[in-house]
Amino acid sequence: MANSYAEAGVDTAAGDRAVELMKAAVARTHGPEVLGGVGGFAGLFDATALLGYRKPLLASGTDGVGTKVAIAQAFDKHDTVGQDLVGMIVDDIVVVGAKPLFLTDYIACGKLVPERIAEIVGGVARACEATGTALVGGETAEHPGLLGADEYDLAGAAVGVVEADRLLGPQKVREGDAIIAMASSGLHSNGFSLVRKILSDAGIGYTDDLDEFGGPVGLALLEPTRLYTAALLKLLNDPIAADAVHAFSHVTGGGIAANLARVLPHGTWAEVDRSTWTPPSVFQVLSSISRTSVTDHEETWNLGVGMFAVVDPEVAGAVAATLATLGIESWEVGFVGSGARDLAAFEQGAKGVDGGAVRLVGAYAG
Repeated sequence: MANSYAEAGVDTAAGDRAVELMKAAVARTHGPEVLGGVGGFAGLFDATALLGYRKPLLASGTDGVGTKVAIAQAFDKHDTVGQDLVGMIVDDIVVVGAKPLFLTDYIACGKLVPERIAEIVGGVARACEATGTALVGGETAEHPGLLGADEYDLAGAAVGVVEADRLLGPQKVREGDAIIAMASSGLHSNGFSLVRKILSDAGIGYTDDLDEFGGPVGLALLEPTRLYTAALLKLLNDPIAADAVHAFSHVTGGGIAANLARVLPHGTWAEVDRSTWTPPSVFQVLSSISRTSVTDHEETWNLGVGMFAVVDPEVAGAVAATLATLGIESWEVGFVGSGARDLAAFEQGAKGVDGGAVRLVGAYAG
């Protein structure tokens, strides 16, 4: 019979050690607006800066890393999934033009290993620092008997702010607007249940070397999600581009067409030209292993496009040039149309949004 929390499998002392190991990394995300440091019951954020807004709108987002954590666990590499978490959350917030203010994370694990938790949170903190987001708190919970000793799940939530008259979205999109694609860093953090099934069916382990990946499979698959927030906020502050950017779309679960359709007004459509880019090798290799075409996975993977911008066509070139100076490769893939059109082959809206209609046309380059 278990007579103590420790005998039941929960080690509170290990939790305290994990906090000590992560404190420095978390503190680096704190500016003067964060009060109280690490370890309080609630994270405190001084909202005085919002007094300078005419009509501040708070934007919130929540997400997790998904089954990509299974690869991190199998490969025993935990320093990149934190960036995946931050990317999934704050790059959703910036879609509406909001600047992220703060984020909290949540880790559920079977056994609390302080060094592993610190590694995970260190990745969260580095990504928060890169995106100007304060990591104000979090929770690590041991769930013995529910999760295996080496298993964990990672999730979080964040809050940002945008001036009401700077809000991006379908209400600003116009017929003729140019659609600019921004390159992804790889799979990001979506579609990993399919990735894992493809590898399992082919008898390929995460530690196996594949020539196409130039090393271990797991290492290639753990390439962290590209962070767009800092670059997009700078773009929105650029005098040329500021008023010309009408919408962003974060390409996550559901793939390319469905996510772009969410930010187009009802009654509009767009055709995304596949010939304007070549899907990165990770998508081609996985498709080859499963004996499918990359086009079969357009509703699951980003295939090399992690974010879209919908912009005034007169400044599309300037927007792409600005993104290049900010380290984001981009290219024009299509335009927004309206009027009568047979939409049978188009993806129309997603996740409850009655938006526009999008389809991919042509053949991929290369």
